[in-house]
Amino acid sequence: MGAFFNGFLLIAAFLFMEFVAWFTHKYVMHGFLWILHKDHHIRDGRKCEWNDVFAVIFALPSFLLVFTGAGAGFDWRFYLGLGIALYGLAYFLFHDVLVHQRIPILNKLRNRYLRATLAAHYDHHKPHAHYNYGFLVAPWKYYRMEWQRAKSVKTGKLQ
Repeated sequence: MGAFFNGFLLIAAFLFMEFVAWFTHKYVMHGFLWILHKDHHIRDGRKCEWNDVFAVIFALPSFLLVFTGAGAGFDWRFYLGLGIALYGLAYFLFHDVLVHQRIPILNKLRNRYLRATLAAHYDHHKPHAHYNYGFLVAPWKYYRMEWQRAKSVKTGKLQ
């Protein structure tokens, strides 16, 4: 029961973080803390942004949960914190490395999920775009469009 419960907590924390990230992105980053997030919407080649402060903010509860959970014999807090940390790693790899190429690798994607989620994020960065606040999950229309594009390429009917 312990391993199953701990695994469940880890996965649940990871999945819940997508909602937390969406909510924070929409209502906090594009709301009262826009002053920290706005430089992220300006591409000027900088490797560091004020927006990076949010990574520290999200890392704090994860670190505290992992640290206190490990100190208490790897209890439930450890696995919750680990789930948050794994989401942070996925976010960094997808958003910072893949989407914004802050570490310029993997610029030729074939995976439909990644291409669709990338397209949604690029749309989010268009001027006056007030949609697509998620990070690892995009609105369904982007997956549908990517599926159709892939089908068109396969059949030779690319539009």
